[in-house]
Amino acid sequence: MQASNIKKIGVLLRPSTPELKNSYYTLEKVFKKYDIDVYLDSISGAMIDIMGMDFDVLCEHVDALVTLGGDGTLISAVRRSFEHNIPVLGVFAGSLGFLADVDLDELDEFVNNMVQGKVRIDERSVLEVRIVSENAERKMYAFNDMVLTRPSVSNMIHIETLVDAKAFNTYYGDGVIVATPTGSTAYNISAGGPVLFPLSKVFVLTPICPHSLTQRPVVLPGEFSIEMKTPEPRALVIIDGQDMHELEPDQSVHIKLTTKTAKLIHREEFNYFDVLKEKLGWGE
Repeated sequence: MQASNIKKIGVLLRPSTPELKNSYYTLEKVFKKYDIDVYLDSISGAMIDIMGMDFDVLCEHVDALVTLGGDGTLISAVRRSFEHNIPVLGVFAGSLGFLADVDLDELDEFVNNMVQGKVRIDERSVLEVRIVSENAERKMYAFNDMVLTRPSVSNMIHIETLVDAKAFNTYYGDGVIVATPTGSTAYNISAGGPVLFPLSKVFVLTPICPHSLTQRPVVLPGEFSIEMKTPEPRALVIIDGQDMHELEPDQSVHIKLTTKTAKLIHREEFNYFDVLKEKLGWGE
């Protein structure tokens, strides 16, 4: 969809932050000034004592989502709304994020540009993560990363990894991160993984504190698929640092890039490298 065709938006607020109530009213006033209807998610509404709409119903009803908070709020919104295929705009409450790059004070100018089509809608890769057992399957989406790790800091974990159904590597250490280009500047970079350009169609496997120094991050083309399994009695699958699932010994994790992309609304002049320099302190 074209940004100029957005006539209805759904708003999500950062959880456990009732002090965002006045900011929400400011945001609502700006969008209504440009004849854009505003609807609030029911969980956000309950937090600030305003009637809201069930999230899935909201996604069916609106043309775009707007998050008010930080990158974590935006990431959650992208994952939860992914199957509805609607764009997301991040308005930051606090400091500039990698993803939420519009300040509330700049919102009027931004929406004015949006209704004229003078903004960008970037398409970003998303991971499809399936936990598979003999009789069941659970599917999830990860916007930043999927981490397979051990449940206890006192133990290391063996992770057998296949790429396109062929044996690839066995990792032994604290776990493995599978990150999208968007997630490359999150846990992945802390673990020594590379920074990937966010619009590229690749993903990276980065071992966490590997037992062998020969284990290094590997960037793979987006059309590849990965399977991971472990002989350990228990392991954890963590999605975007927000959702955690136990992996049983008879289960395996299947990971690939989705054919659909997540759509983020940005300022027309948004420059990823400027954000990198500011957030990471490059060139100082």
